Amino acid sequence: MRHGIASCDSHWLSAVRQYPSVVSSRWRISGEIDVICEETVLNSPKWVRCSDVPSGASAGTCTNLIQLYGRQLAAASQAGSVRTFLVTELPGLATELSAQWIAVVRRVPGPAWEVVAEHGRHSLGRLPFAFWDEALERESAGVAEVVEGWTGFVFPLERRSPDGDLLVGATRNPDAELLPTGLLSARALGLAIALAAEQVKARRNVERLRSTLDIASRLSAAEETAPLLDLIAREATRLLDCDRSSIFLWDKDRNEVEARPALGVKSGSLRISSREGIVGETLRTGQAIVVDDAYDDPRFNQDVDRRSGYKTRNLICVPLRDSDGSIVGAFEAINRNGGYAFSNDDVECLQQLGTQAAVALRNLREKSLLARSREQLAEKVSSQAQIVGTSSAITALRDTVRRLASTDLPVLVLGESGTGKEVVANAIHFGGPRANSPFVAVNCAAIAESLLESELFGHEQGAFTDARDTRQGKFELADGGTLFLDEIGDMSLGGQAKLLRVLEQKVITKVGGSQTIPVNVRIVAATNSNLAEAVREKRFREDLYYRLSVVTLDLPPLRDRPEDILPLAEFFLARFAAQARRPSMQLTSEARRRLQSHAWPGNIRELRNLMERVAFLCANDRVDSEDLAFILSPDSDQGRPLALDLGLDMATREFQKDFIRRCIKQVNNNMTDAARLLGLHRSNLYRKMKQLKMEEVGNSDD
Repeated sequence: MRHGIASCDSHWLSAVRQYPSVVSSRWRISGEIDVICEETVLNSPKWVRCSDVPSGASAGTCTNLIQLYGRQLAAASQAGSVRTFLVTELPGLATELSAQWIAVVRRVPGPAWEVVAEHGRHSLGRLPFAFWDEALERESAGVAEVVEGWTGFVFPLERRSPDGDLLVGATRNPDAELLPTGLLSARALGLAIALAAEQVKARRNVERLRSTLDIASRLSAAEETAPLLDLIAREATRLLDCDRSSIFLWDKDRNEVEARPALGVKSGSLRISSREGIVGETLRTGQAIVVDDAYDDPRFNQDVDRRSGYKTRNLICVPLRDSDGSIVGAFEAINRNGGYAFSNDDVECLQQLGTQAAVALRNLREKSLLARSREQLAEKVSSQAQIVGTSSAITALRDTVRRLASTDLPVLVLGESGTGKEVVANAIHFGGPRANSPFVAVNCAAIAESLLESELFGHEQGAFTDARDTRQGKFELADGGTLFLDEIGDMSLGGQAKLLRVLEQKVITKVGGSQTIPVNVRIVAATNSNLAEAVREKRFREDLYYRLSVVTLDLPPLRDRPEDILPLAEFFLARFAAQARRPSMQLTSEARRRLQSHAWPGNIRELRNLMERVAFLCANDRVDSEDLAFILSPDSDQGRPLALDLGLDMATREFQKDFIRRCIKQVNNNMTDAARLLGLHRSNLYRKMKQLKMEEVGNSDD
């Protein structure tokens, strides 16, 4: 640190040395901490107002200055920056002023002084800051002896700017024309600096425009949100010449914004309240905000810095607007490099990038939604999630499903294997507002307990031996849609505890991760086991049971609703015939009776599989009873085995009795339906039963 004494002339120098006055000033070097120094000032220097016309410069000096100014203008028009321009031009100016040291300095907040560029050396000990301060206040040029044998000079530049306020220096051999020559030189240098700054700004704007167009072309090819946001943030940091930038996406439902990327924060994502800080102010007002000193602005939320260990000096924040003008987030750039403040040009550049970001995000989301919707539509068409049947139980079920579809209530579907639990879950999903979002099915019984948590919640790279990359779990994949948990009764107690936490808090944490991820998922669970009994036996958590069973649907087996057998058979046969590229196939009356007489232990799944085999394997378009005989399992239709010593007549009677009993049971003891199933009139059925001496004759009713 160098510091000096200023005096009016050598006559006063010795006198003032005996009675110095102390003046405090500050000096900043290369952004380091300011240092307060003591400065001794002798007396007022010789001043000339900048507005006065300089006089005293010789014709030769003026000629040299004109030539020097011409070279400076030429150099300024080609300079890459103001600093590089000054580095090349200060040596010539030092020669013209016979200065051993010359510099361009500027005033910075503090208050302090900063050297923009300098040339040469001096031995002043300490620089005359008070001298420079007074020059700014007077708007005048000054020359004074600052140290014995050293004359200092200070000349305000023609145009004060962030690139410099004063031309200062020191010389051992001051020229008589120093004051007018220096004043003319400073005027010329100020104009040249302004030209260099404008040229740099113009080239930067052209580069920004070129980069923006390049970014726009690359954004259109983006396939995922995270890399897209990283790309935009990196380009903003480069174009604005700042340290960091982040895009804040507004989650209006949770009143939060998510910063992506959030540099310095583990996982690269940071969620904060949308009502706080500069970002919250931008979202509320819809206006761009420029902050020159973050810690002096009461709107700035210092908690983010404390959490990340980062120090924010200055920043700009602009709103992200969708195509309809609605605000979807904010774009923030932090800490302009070189100690400079953000300018209006920086705000405009960030707004242009923000527009590109908002459009790209919207396009990416729509593209992703369309892709997922297309997949879901294909799945929906292929599965044809329709609840088919005419029985009273199925009619009531359809009505209940229709009312449940418009809600987000958890649903527990109970029923034997093959009764259509997943079809009901599909009907609930596709019949409601989540139809365009994912429907994800998980068979809890098919996943090993050690992998269940990873399958449901995802994992981070390196979380376990085979975790080679980060993977989303079923909850994330189903975000916004429905998660169908089949065979929930077979889930382990540990998995039940983790599932309960997610259902209560609506957030998940990946295996090996610490960041909580909010999820919006509707749960539909299903099981063929008795959960109430499992709760009593402590095999299923009671709190999870009540959480899942807000609404319970109990699906009846197919044997309890025989009137639905034929509608289901015809529905499946038509579907699979179309897949087999066959004309419509018809069931004969004998085939219909054959289907109705079967017990269907596999329920609807067994019937569906049967119709699929018939559609692909049947030789004719008319399906007869014989066409079903080789497909239906004979064991399923067998009654109790008959003794071989009965004789043919007795065996025939016993077979007829057993067959009639099974038909009556199939139609829930309705004799009219049983007669129709057997191809008999009702009275003939009773007559036949009397002939066979069946005791059920007197007890049978409609």
